[in-house]
Amino acid sequence: MIHRLYRVLTQAGGPLIRAYLNRRRQRGKEDALRFPERHGIAGRPRPAGPLVWLHGASVGESLSLLPLIERLAARPGLSLLVTTGTVTSARLLAERLPAQAAHQYIPVDRPPWVKRFLDHWRPDLALWAESDFWPNMLDETGRRRIPLILVQGRVSPRSFRGWCRMPRFIRRVLSNFTLCLAQTEGDAQHLRRLGARDVRCLGNLKLSVPPLPCDEVEFARLAGLLHGRPVWLAASTHPGEEAIAADVHQRLAATHPRLLTVIAPRHPTRGDEVSALIRAAGLTVAQRSHGQAPAPDTAVFVADTLGEMGLLFRLAPIVFMGKSLTAEGGQNPFEPACLGATVLFGPRMSNFPDMVPALLASGGGEAVADAVELADAVARLLDDPALLNARRNAAQAWTKAEAGALDSVAAALDPFLIGAEARHARS
Repeated sequence: MIHRLYRVLTQAGGPLIRAYLNRRRQRGKEDALRFPERHGIAGRPRPAGPLVWLHGASVGESLSLLPLIERLAARPGLSLLVTTGTVTSARLLAERLPAQAAHQYIPVDRPPWVKRFLDHWRPDLALWAESDFWPNMLDETGRRRIPLILVQGRVSPRSFRGWCRMPRFIRRVLSNFTLCLAQTEGDAQHLRRLGARDVRCLGNLKLSVPPLPCDEVEFARLAGLLHGRPVWLAASTHPGEEAIAADVHQRLAATHPRLLTVIAPRHPTRGDEVSALIRAAGLTVAQRSHGQAPAPDTAVFVADTLGEMGLLFRLAPIVFMGKSLTAEGGQNPFEPACLGATVLFGPRMSNFPDMVPALLASGGGEAVADAVELADAVARLLDDPALLNARRNAAQAWTKAEAGALDSVAAALDPFLIGAEARHARS
C-alpha cells in the first residue's frame, strides 16, 4: 500500500517536484548548467560496450566508492557511470574520477525521469552505495533485470527502527538487490532482518580509500609559515563545536603561547559565521577563504575552503573529528589516521560503530566527553612528544592493517562483471 501510494504521488506530483527543484536551483543547491540531468535527461552519450553504474548520494558515499572505481577502471573496455545528487560531490568527483568514468546527477525519483535515465544509459550492472534507497529507481532497475548490488550497505539503528514500522515497503525495496555487501556485521544483521537476500559483510571500503590528496606546493608554503608552532585541528565541525575549539585554545594559551588552532567547518559556507564567533571570544583569526594565512600572532586559522582536508590533516598532528560533541554521528576518523595524525573525538560517533573501537584499541585515538577533556587531551599530547609520536604511528599502522576490503568486494563483483563483458562480446 505504501509503495503504491509513493509511486502515485511521485507520478502525479510532477509540477510540485519541478517547483521544488527550481527553488533549489535558485538557492544554488542545484547545478544550473546541468539541471536537465535531474529530470533524467543525459548530459552526454552512452559509451559503447559494457557499462557499470555506481551511485553514491553525496560526498561521503561517493568518495568511499573511489577505490572501487579505480579498480574497475583498470578492466579493459569497461566504462563507468557515477551518479550523485549534490553539487559539492560533483565538483570533487570532477577532480578525482579516472578517464573511463563519467559523472551525472541522479534523476529525482519520479517514474518518467527514472525511465528516461535508464533508457539512455542501459547499465549492465548497478552498484548502489550505503542506504540511499529510492523506490522507483530501484524497482525500475530490478524490473529490467539489471543486476543491482548494494555496496557499503549501511542501516543505522535509527533507520532500522524506522524501516521496521514499514516492513512490507522496505522488503519490496530491498528485493531488487541481487547481493548486499554490508559495511559491518551489525549492518548485515539489520539488512537480513529487513528482508534483504544474500547479505555478506566483506569489510568497509572506507578503509581502502587512498589518502586524501594535497597540493604539495601549498603544503610546503603553509608548513613553512607554521614551522615550530604547536598545531591542532578541529575538523568537520558542526555548530557549537567551534565555540568548544575556541574554549580549548583559551585554556591552553597560557602554557602554549604559540599554539595555533585550526578550525575546518563541515560546511565551508559557515566560514564568516565561525570567524565572527572566534573574534567575539577575543581571539585573532585568519580566514582561508579570504586569502589570509596565519601570521605569528594568529590564534585561530579558519579553513573554510572545499577539498583541502588532505592538506589540513598533513599539517596537524592532532585532529579532533567534529559532529561528535554537539551533533550525532561523527565524521570519518580513518582519513586523518591514515595520514599519520592521532585522532580525538566526542562520544557521538554512531556512524562508525566498528571503526571507533578498533581505532581506540590500536592506541591511535582517544575519546573525550567535553571541552575540558578535549583540552586535557590536546595539552597532554603537546607536552609529550614521545606520546604524540607513538599515537600517530599507532593510528597509521591501524589504517594499513584494515585496508583489505577492496580485494574482497572486487572478488564478489567479478562474476557479475564477467557476465556483463561476455554479453557485449557476443553482441
